[in-house]
Amino acid sequence: MSGLLLENKNAVIYGGGGAIGGAVARVFAREGARVFIAGRTQAKLDAVARDITAAGGKVETAVVDAFDPEAVERHADAVAATAGHIDVALNAVSVMHDQGTPLADLSLEEFMRPIDGFLRTLFITSKAVARHMGGDRPGVILNLSEPGAKLAVEGILGHGVSAAGKEAFSRVLAAELAPSNIRVLTIRPHAVVDAVAAGSYTKDVFAPSAKAAGQSIEELLDDAMQHGTLLKRLPTLADVAETAAFLASDRAGAMTGTVVNLTGGALVD
Repeated sequence: MSGLLLENKNAVIYGGGGAIGGAVARVFAREGARVFIAGRTQAKLDAVARDITAAGGKVETAVVDAFDPEAVERHADAVAATAGHIDVALNAVSVMHDQGTPLADLSLEEFMRPIDGFLRTLFITSKAVARHMGGDRPGVILNLSEPGAKLAVEGILGHGVSAAGKEAFSRVLAAELAPSNIRVLTIRPHAVVDAVAAGSYTKDVFAPSAKAAGQSIEELLDDAMQHGTLLKRLPTLADVAETAAFLASDRAGAMTGTVVNLTGGALVD
């Protein structure tokens, strides 16, 4: 019996050139998956692909706009035609959004941007891959959320509603797809401590809050965030990627419709 978690699995990762998407792609490939990474920037996808290829993994890249239903469907169809089926899909697409602005100063557009953006791409990608999953081969759809889904703090109105929406979307979708042998899970990491150094867009998200506090982003993560966790540390890219690989594997076959909390204990359901 192979010790690889994802041997002979075909995995699609949207946002595969990003910090989290790239980290997950590398671990999926290490665990035996054939990885198809899609994103908006070929150079970022190529950087991830080079790492995977250098380590002996299997990877293919495609420039795909995850907000374009037709483009996503064409890509999913092409992956299924090439590989025969899709076993795992992860949506790690980023949507720039506001954090730190109170209601009085928040525009309707700023409020709606993460809600519309994140939920739109989740719907588009989930619908596209679900058609090629399940049946005799278990399928897994993984999504990413944030602690804002549970937090009651000021300045994260749009962010918090979008995070809660992502978790609700995954929960309800799990009920719909379970009869087709497809599991749906949400991973809820806190701020990922090494994501900014890896080029994550969260650098721009956290910048206003750090400036308001008179801190660097690194100080904000250290002082204001990690000390609010039970473990007194924030998750790493490796934490997220290794957890995703386990959840995508048959070893987590009894898990669906739930949130996996990677906040270091900042929030306990």
